[in-house]
Amino acid sequence: MTCPICAKPTDPKYRPFCSRRCADIDLGRWLTESYAIPVPDADEETASADRRGDDPSEQ
Repeated sequence: MTCPICAKPTDPKYRPFCSRRCADIDLGRWLTESYAIPVPDADEETASADRRGDDPSEQ
């Protein structure tokens, strides 16, 4: 397995990272919301429900 930040071999102490530095970089990306799971906007959900004839308030 390689480090997801720099692609060097991992160190068991910092797994899945190779060092404390790469672990800290990853943590910083999470804290600054660089990583995010995309979700549709509420407006898009309402529009698609309208096209289907669903009422989003019933969910």
